[in-house]
Amino acid sequence: MRATAILVLFLVGACPAMAEEPLHLTYRTYALGAPIAEVEGTIGSGPWTYQLALSFRTVGLARFVFAGHSTSSVSGAWQDNRPAPRHYAAHSVWRGTPRVALIDYDRGIPAIRELLPPPEPEQELVTATLQTNSTDALSALAALMHEVARTGRCDSSLRTFDGRRAADMASLTVGMETLPADSRSSFSGPALRCDFVSRMLAGFRLDQADKTDYRPLRGSAWLAVAVPNRPPVPVRITLETRWFGDATSYLTNAEGSGRQ
Repeated sequence: MRATAILVLFLVGACPAMAEEPLHLTYRTYALGAPIAEVEGTIGSGPWTYQLALSFRTVGLARFVFAGHSTSSVSGAWQDNRPAPRHYAAHSVWRGTPRVALIDYDRGIPAIRELLPPPEPEQELVTATLQTNSTDALSALAALMHEVARTGRCDSSLRTFDGRRAADMASLTVGMETLPADSRSSFSGPALRCDFVSRMLAGFRLDQADKTDYRPLRGSAWLAVAVPNRPPVPVRITLETRWFGDATSYLTNAEGSGRQ
């Protein structure tokens, strides 16, 4: 599930009235030569605030292995070019089990309003120290895109907390690469490649001696301008998963109006 969550991170968004008009994006994810997931969302960010939202669902053979769908959203503000989330909400159903996470933030401290199912006794609790000044996963994506739009690079590191687990997410600038035309994608051309890694810090299952399932997850994202006069967005993402090997998400459509 953690790999699926990370993949979703790079495929999201929506913006407030004071920000740019929304960019509406769609993606399709492939693994082992077949589609496994679809994502619909919008992306936007203003100079002071941001909001993101997405919908995600598994398709094809993935429905038999890891059936599920999710919706998530966040609203926040920029503080010294770093994300400061205010409200985060996630609703999903995975393998028939409903899951809910509602988190509010006050001066960098997350307050869990609802968490379903409740934490299991076998799961390690995340300390207050690791929770403080953490962000949600969507805000981490917003920060990556904000940094690329602001500096043309993607070197960053943030700690995330989803109500159950804490992780460190770091990205590194690789450089410009040219993505060739592909029938699976609506984009081809120069794009900035950013490699990233997610390392789980806390929230491990205490009854699981083998921690191989918690190894760092690595991937690459390519960001480019998909709509004229709008900021760069992810146009392709490759991520290792625990079930299907490497999965690749392709931008299939991007729509949005110009700057206000």
